[in-house]
Amino acid sequence: MNDRNKPVTLKIILVGNSGVGKSSFMNRFVNHRFTNICLLVFDVTSRDSFSALEEWRKEFLIQGEPQDPDHFSFIVLGNKTDLSDREVSGSKAQQWCSEIGAQYFEGSAKADLDVEKPFLTAARSGLQQYKKHTLENTGHFQITCEQPRETRNACEC
Repeated sequence: MNDRNKPVTLKIILVGNSGVGKSSFMNRFVNHRFTNICLLVFDVTSRDSFSALEEWRKEFLIQGEPQDPDHFSFIVLGNKTDLSDREVSGSKAQQWCSEIGAQYFEGSAKADLDVEKPFLTAARSGLQQYKKHTLENTGHFQITCEQPRETRNACEC
């Protein structure tokens, strides 16, 4: 098998306010590891959780140090659509996504509604980014996985 046909592992990170359902969405879909995508998750019944997404996005771009921050793929996920006390309309969320160049999805982890599509889209987008950056890389690189060394209560800071 040549290098282009080897399986690729991607990492997806979900960020958003506490209680919006990030863990529920992730656990509902998969426990695999992915890379190059960030899902910004908010609760459609909480205007505050939606308003916080811009700060979460900025923080991710700082802390995550993506290779190409100006073209980084964000996916915005509105959770808890099974609840009736909605505070954030789909059109408002879609408008913000258009402004930042993100894709928008809605669903409910609790009710298992539309859980799979944002993750499949994230995986496709991450794979596309991975291939783009791999093809642009003219040097050689090797990715390894090592177990952490035992520290015996010694700080390696």
